[in-house]
Amino acid sequence: MKSKTILCGVAMAALLAGCEKPGGSNYSTPSYETGGAVADEALATDASGEKYKPNAISPVHMVADAPVSTFAVDVDTGAYANVRRFLTQGQKPPVDAVRTEEMINYFRYDYPLPADREAPFSVTTDVAQSPWNQDTKILRIGLRGYDLPYARRPAANLVFLVDVSGSMDEPDKLPLVKSALSTLADNLGREDKVAIVVYAGAAGVVLDSTSDPSEIKAALDDLSAGGSTAGGEGLQLAYSIARENFIKDGVNRILIATDGDFNVGITDQTELEKLIEHERDDGITLTTLGFGQGNLNDSLMESIADLGNGNYAYIDSAMEAKKVLSEELSSTLFTIAKDVKVQVEFNPAYVSQYRLIGYENRALAEQDFDNDKVDAGDIGAGHQVTAIYEVVPAGTKGWLSDRRYTDNRRAAVTGKQDGEMAFVRLRYKLPNGDTSRLIERPVAATQLATRALPQGDMAFATAVAAFGQKLRGDTRLGDIGYADIRRLAGNPDGYWRQEFVKLTELAEAGQVPAESRRNWIG
Repeated sequence: MKSKTILCGVAMAALLAGCEKPGGSNYSTPSYETGGAVADEALATDASGEKYKPNAISPVHMVADAPVSTFAVDVDTGAYANVRRFLTQGQKPPVDAVRTEEMINYFRYDYPLPADREAPFSVTTDVAQSPWNQDTKILRIGLRGYDLPYARRPAANLVFLVDVSGSMDEPDKLPLVKSALSTLADNLGREDKVAIVVYAGAAGVVLDSTSDPSEIKAALDDLSAGGSTAGGEGLQLAYSIARENFIKDGVNRILIATDGDFNVGITDQTELEKLIEHERDDGITLTTLGFGQGNLNDSLMESIADLGNGNYAYIDSAMEAKKVLSEELSSTLFTIAKDVKVQVEFNPAYVSQYRLIGYENRALAEQDFDNDKVDAGDIGAGHQVTAIYEVVPAGTKGWLSDRRYTDNRRAAVTGKQDGEMAFVRLRYKLPNGDTSRLIERPVAATQLATRALPQGDMAFATAVAAFGQKLRGDTRLGDIGYADIRRLAGNPDGYWRQEFVKLTELAEAGQVPAESRRNWIG
């Protein structure tokens, strides 16, 4: 095994102050809630001590008042796996743990492959009758990134940053980390290389960069847990190792495996986030892998992954580790488009009200869409992104009634009868680009005439959306129940979709014996 180097503990403030680049920061912070630290008292903490960022359900908008909806894409899947963990243990997940867009995007849909890599993803739109409100329609917008064959993917320079503090000394934490990262090591190419950095009371390098899977797995096997959590120091060291082994035109990424319990205060978290923002613009990205329960800091895990132009996955089983780090490895590691933003403008001639389901902490100001300095979400090879809007056709009863006083009432607004119910715009940059590109798609107004409920793939996506919103206590779902959601999902093929149906049964039951999980989850 390669030589090991252990660094003595250094004060967090001194370490992070040394990370500043000459001239200070020139990077713009996006206006969605992932920039900046979040004070502990601002987080929703459940009885076990887990931390979740408050996440209010998206409001209804009048097209007359706010015709444009803008958000950054989100390819995280952590919320779905975390919700599954609660349900399979017979518990209702905390409302703020449920991010509906992450649940929808956990699954793959039948969107077409893009025709040309110069436009790295396809755009699909379709409309159906809402299953829970006879007066509204469902608009689905789907993106699919191009797939990257194994032989054509660029070389990867990876740093595994592993939390070995005392809080990781649980069966569903460090032992599962070892198994998960060993799975990834088995899927490396000959040009790929991995270094391993650990942190507890101090940070250290336990494996210098190597392409030998046996060395990687042996180093992982030797890890043990104990001590406090110097997460900031470990992250700074991991970035240093990633820079030393940087691969030009390759993938340079840190994968941090932790329960998120960094034991840092508000000032330190702010400095941590500044460090991550600096490094991402030098081409070193960050993926967070959450493990365990009891002190999971979901808010921090999601936040730093978003800032690091990476993704956040929660690993609750060996099956999930295989999905994220083997089956979806290209999506996890290889970015094909960055700073991807979606903007939908509704035509008041055809739509009077709308709401976006999910993406609450990804909302952007309208002016951020054309601003290339505003960071947004990235899409990996083969990634898919789905957004679902619920819309009220013009002339149909909506959620918002007219106002009492004449001077407060909205003036009658009529859009151009051009046959478009909405216009979809997407902005993205190529991985090495600084200037965004634009894709535009009209959505035909004729689709609003449909009375057909969602079918096939769209029905499943709508079922997942309804499930997430029901767990969140959405009051606009009418009287739709878990049995209705199962009927909408149909009899799906594949392990993951069949598992979803089982989760709706667990949610409906409200409580389930712990041993029942063994009957249907691998």
